[in-house]
Amino acid sequence: MSGRGLGAAGPGGAGAWIQVALNGARGAAEGAAVPMSPQALAQSALGAVAAGAREVLVHPRTPCGRESLSPRVMGPVLEAMRGAGVSVPLGVPVDAAAEPDPAGRLERVRSWVVLPERAVVRWAETGARELASALLARGVAVDMVVPLGASGHAEGAGHAEGAGAWVAGRAGRVRLVGELAEADPALVAGLISAPVAGLGREPDVGPGPGPLPAPGRPWSVPWLLFGREAAAWPVLRLAARYGAGTRIGVGEVLSLPDGRPARSNAELVAAAVREWARAATATAASR
Repeated sequence: MSGRGLGAAGPGGAGAWIQVALNGARGAAEGAAVPMSPQALAQSALGAVAAGAREVLVHPRTPCGRESLSPRVMGPVLEAMRGAGVSVPLGVPVDAAAEPDPAGRLERVRSWVVLPERAVVRWAETGARELASALLARGVAVDMVVPLGASGHAEGAGHAEGAGAWVAGRAGRVRLVGELAEADPALVAGLISAPVAGLGREPDVGPGPGPLPAPGRPWSVPWLLFGREAAAWPVLRLAARYGAGTRIGVGEVLSLPDGRPARSNAELVAAAVREWARAATATAASR
């Protein structure tokens, strides 16, 4: 497998590290901006990468629109994108939405013929550790999603600390993904200063913006932060402020920062690059 999916140059590096969510849980009824067929997904991915996306996340679906982890469904989607010239890492979610049975998810992963570079696993779902280990054994890097902010700081921090302890010994192969219900600087500051080895990042020397460490130092374990719908753009700006990666696309939000409907994933990514640059510039100016 190519090293491009191992996150060696992932979030925390120079510039905006943006993963585009091509379709998410959305269906054709939610508008023309939602790509459905393997060919439409490939063209949407090409446009998003040209606009600045460094990774692609896709939810493979059957012809009737159901999410699936079957190799007969996932393989053609990945092959269509690679055949069209999409050269950035490709990721797929491996969660209960596509396969409710934990044992079924493991079986699907072991049956794959065409592999993605990355797979998204939800820490809170039953069997997450075993599933992530099976993916790593097949050479697929893991994005471990922890819910943050939806049920209070204590629970969010607990999820992050538990996942961080597991991730710490797998540097370079696993990164943490924080799904924020809102753009909460205090919660992200807690992640940065987390006591778990490898979870946050080394403290900065000198004051940063507000109560937070300045975003000049790399995260010891890469983080990607994202929000959905109304939280999508505020969380993206927060990610830029802290030097984390971020996710945007039709799978997360259907509108641009000014409220206009997005016509494509490429338009959302182009807007994300601009928003990221503004937030990063404002952070640098405040130092």
